[in-house]
Amino acid sequence: MTEPMIIRVRVQAPLKEVRHALTDPALLRIWLAEHAEVELPGRFGFWGRTTPEGDAPHQRLLHADERTLRFSWLLDGEETTTEFTLEEDGDATVLTLSQTHFDFQDVITGKSIRGVLQTYWYLALANLIEHFEGRELTPKVDFTSTEMRVQVTVPASPAQVFESLIDSEAVTRWFGYKIEIEPRVGGRFAMGGFDNDPDPAKVLELEPERKLSVDWGAPGVGTWELDGSGGKTRLTLVQSGFDTARPPYAAWGGFLSGVAELRRYHEIPDWQSAFVAG
Repeated sequence: MTEPMIIRVRVQAPLKEVRHALTDPALLRIWLAEHAEVELPGRFGFWGRTTPEGDAPHQRLLHADERTLRFSWLLDGEETTTEFTLEEDGDATVLTLSQTHFDFQDVITGKSIRGVLQTYWYLALANLIEHFEGRELTPKVDFTSTEMRVQVTVPASPAQVFESLIDSEAVTRWFGYKIEIEPRVGGRFAMGGFDNDPDPAKVLELEPERKLSVDWGAPGVGTWELDGSGGKTRLTLVQSGFDTARPPYAAWGGFLSGVAELRRYHEIPDWQSAFVAG
């Protein structure tokens, strides 16, 4: 088995409040899942359209205390283990998520639903952060749908938002991963940079302040549409051109977690990413 996937975030709330958000079913239904049932120390479950294999709760509580929550999660016939640990960091809390049975090859091949786990948790934790910041949450992936079309409002002009979508340095900052872009039709869109992406995506459409479309290959075409007034931008993200028998849910989670950070990038003065490196 591969090493567990680790994600760390800084949540602007006291440890006790973050722990409550991890275990209170009403709060879980806000930031994590459509349905949740919790009765500690015996039961912890969540399910619904926005949960992978969410036809029923497939979790089993393993351990819960004031700083740790650990549960097993049956996915594609394998019992995975998810663990949250909490540490105080001044007035904030650093949350570390550990997830077993994630293999990046499942993202590429789509062989197992476990391939969505990385982007699923990035988006879920982004929404946990937004909940505590009192901001509108980012739409979740619907794992029962073969369509992806979401809209969010960004409190910045279309010119500002568009620049943050096509400028390599800006995209690298808010996405948290090196990205290089040739901002022209036919230009390369390289995850990891031009030197590290042998098969970069391609810019299909580029209309300043209005539209950006990128061909990602098998995951299909991602299109960002911008419409603004009054210093705000309505940003619509659509994914098309993929095999509808195998929707690229992992990619959708990645796009949406990116949207969450893009909004924070424009909304929060002196913005810094809430995701902690290392």
